[in-house]
Amino acid sequence: MDPATTLPPDTRHAPRTPAVQSKLPQVGTTIFTVMSALAADTGAVNLGQGFPDFDCDPRLVEAVAAAMRSGANQYPPMAGWPALREAIAAKTEAMHGRRYRPADEITVTAGATQAILTAILAIVRPGDEVIVLEPCYDSYVPNIELAGGTVVRVPLVPGTFRPDFGRIASALSPRTRAIIVNTPHNPSATVWTRAEMQQLEDLLAPTDVLVISDEVYEHMVYEGEHESAARFPGLAARSFVVSSFGKTFHVTGWKVGYVAAPAPLTAEFRKVHQFNVFTVNTPVQAGLAEYLQDPAPYRDLPAFYRAKRDFFRAGLAGSRLRLLPSEGTYFQCADISAVSDLPEAEFCQWLAREHGVAAIPLSAFYGDSFDQRVVRFCFAKREATLQAALERLQRL
Repeated sequence: MDPATTLPPDTRHAPRTPAVQSKLPQVGTTIFTVMSALAADTGAVNLGQGFPDFDCDPRLVEAVAAAMRSGANQYPPMAGWPALREAIAAKTEAMHGRRYRPADEITVTAGATQAILTAILAIVRPGDEVIVLEPCYDSYVPNIELAGGTVVRVPLVPGTFRPDFGRIASALSPRTRAIIVNTPHNPSATVWTRAEMQQLEDLLAPTDVLVISDEVYEHMVYEGEHESAARFPGLAARSFVVSSFGKTFHVTGWKVGYVAAPAPLTAEFRKVHQFNVFTVNTPVQAGLAEYLQDPAPYRDLPAFYRAKRDFFRAGLAGSRLRLLPSEGTYFQCADISAVSDLPEAEFCQWLAREHGVAAIPLSAFYGDSFDQRVVRFCFAKREATLQAALERLQRL
């Protein structure tokens, strides 16, 4: 018998949870969770967190249900359902002119966030530097820190949010392992031009720097077209190109994305992928493979979201909010200088509590909370939702 079980209760050790030294000591609750909770508590119209409030195409739901009924309910191959990888390869070739091999250059992931973390864990070692262009999506920096890398922050040009190639060049060093590029850009809604992508290609040509190209809003471009890293041979050869079915097909909760990369990069990516998620749920992959046979849903997406953007912008045209360009994504940024003297974060709290609309401060996307009096709204909402928000914002 274990002696510990025979001791009187008052002589046993009290239960104790050992202390853990945090790997992410600076990380708290994300601003998206905070503002969504505030919207729920106050009854505010939630234009903060970036998700649609409308349903996806019923045909997509039926395709997934049909896959379930047909028995596609066990593990798929680690790299993804073969028919889905074939469909991704065909779509990428048709749109960007580059053929990725489904067998060893395309991997289906549990959303784009997992894809980005996996790419970083695969290539970044302690001491390596990774350049992020601020403002940036909030997972980038913690991902780099989890890999033991050093974050090198380079700001996009304030106000226009264009890349500053002089500053990017100055940030490059012998320790630079990768740069994360996001176009169309969250949160600013800017879209990199062909000339800017070529300039990045030229800048990196003499280096061994890898690229993680976050292209989850690739089908939401309203002026010109999306210039994927896959279109530029010098970038494609060194890039993990990341995209998201959740964003494209209004199913953010399904958490399915993918990565296209040259075979040597994909081999390293999959070594990590198989141990941090292994694979992605089978029926959704099978349903997406079937749904992708018709290109209309993603080809029609720019017009669909352009109409929502234009409706939202027209409703704010007479307000005191100064609208910044919205070239892509489903976000609209606005300068609040004429409305309030409050810092961005306090303004968003005030806006939700006093005027019933939730937004996101751009300062949340900067490591130093840089405040330029700009907030972000999400217009991926039903017209009734947008109209309710507009009526409140017009009174500011």
